[in-house]
Amino acid sequence: MVGNPDFLTGRGQDQAPEFQELESPEGELHLRFYMPSGNEFALPATGIREVLAPSPDRITPVPNVSPLLLGTLNVRGRVVWVADLGQFLGDSVILNTDRQEVSVIAVEDQDILLGLAVDRVVGMEWLDIEQIQMPINAPDSVAPFLKGEWHLDEGAQYLRLLDQVAILRSARWAA
Repeated sequence: MVGNPDFLTGRGQDQAPEFQELESPEGELHLRFYMPSGNEFALPATGIREVLAPSPDRITPVPNVSPLLLGTLNVRGRVVWVADLGQFLGDSVILNTDRQEVSVIAVEDQDILLGLAVDRVVGMEWLDIEQIQMPINAPDSVAPFLKGEWHLDEGAQYLRLLDQVAILRSARWAA
């Protein structure tokens, strides 16, 4: 194969006649996800360690801790606390853990690692940080953890950007 002259010159049978230029993404990479209430949020990819989908029985409940914490999860030998992000943000709809898998976003800042349980993860998307606006009509329970929001569909829907460092360092976890 390496001795084949077409291999060295790049003129093979499957070679496309024209090169396609790849578009460079604009903005910054974010993870989009939904809360049980249907509200959509995003987190910067730079603060996300990984996205997990464990079965609910892998999350071990721990007595006498904050009601925001669902329990702990063993991730490759490391114990990770798992919290209901919706309840943390004051969401009125409780996360349904009676299903095959629970979506958990592991966020990290310095030496702190926390799993944030959400309703469902949409995926990664490049979002233009220049288009972010100050949040309007954000509930008081959510406002301290917002960096801003993008207005989608002529402003009828919005995507709110969360600050994972503010979430990790919040005094709400002591409650």
